[in-house]
Amino acid sequence: MISLSYPITQLRERQQLSRMELFDPFRKKWVKRTPEEWVRQHFLQLLTQGHFYPKTAIAIEKSIQVGSLLKRFDILVFDPEQKPWMMIECKAETVALDGLVLEQLLHYNLSVPVRYLLLTNGPQCVGWERQEQGLVAVEKIPSYPV
Repeated sequence: MISLSYPITQLRERQQLSRMELFDPFRKKWVKRTPEEWVRQHFLQLLTQGHFYPKTAIAIEKSIQVGSLLKRFDILVFDPEQKPWMMIECKAETVALDGLVLEQLLHYNLSVPVRYLLLTNGPQCVGWERQEQGLVAVEKIPSYPV
């Protein structure tokens, strides 16, 4: 398990008719405030404020082809050479980070190979580094390469 220390973050929220929304500063738009989106926004702040990942190296909720299906990854971090480097799957706090969630992330990873894979539900985070012998658990969020 990776220990997380979230920075103090004040997310912009609003009510639009009967729907609560959060402002996503990365996508520069209002999005539906779901439990998963709340986790995603806080984890993005952790990456950029707590670990100093450049905002320009992060893609959020982009479509990818997974077999014959069109899916959307949560967070993809690119290295300084603009190559996919780390993929993060965000889940609601109530979702267990189990084998089914890992399987989802590994399917995405078939289409977009990366060195690091992370799963988070907000309070919990687990991760792996792809090495020659397979996936090896990591104990902290990787430092952004320079």
